[in-house]
Amino acid sequence: MSLAALSSAFAPNSIEVGVVVDSREAAIVRVGELLAASGRTSAGYTGEMLAVLDELGPYFVIAPGLAIAHARPSESVLSAGLSLAVLATPVEFGSDHNDPVRLVFGLCAKDHDGHIEVLAGLAEVLSDDAQVNFLLNAPDASRIHDFLASGL
Repeated sequence: MSLAALSSAFAPNSIEVGVVVDSREAAIVRVGELLAASGRTSAGYTGEMLAVLDELGPYFVIAPGLAIAHARPSESVLSAGLSLAVLATPVEFGSDHNDPVRLVFGLCAKDHDGHIEVLAGLAEVLSDDAQVNFLLNAPDASRIHDFLASGL
């Protein structure tokens, strides 16, 4: 999957830079709000992501500084997609090896297979230190959208 294809997973209003939160729950609420604002989910999906955190802990902190919050496919998901909150200051999620977190993605899918390609593209971006550094230091959401659309 190219970055341009990954770019389509981020609808307008799904990325925010300089997000100020004081807890992991607040970070998850923000990516949930971004998914809802971009038309990917209804507001109920945010509560579903928080329930996963309560039930399973911070397993979605996948690498140093990176979390991909999500819940099971549900009626709250209108279409598959991603959101991103670049936190102004890192937040502890409770991950022994990967805290603190500064890049918080929200992921939603209508079924169990619908997000595999999106995750593969995201993994490609997140495995490249230069690309992660770009995401961390982008001055605004439009620069991130442009970066993804450029297919770099």
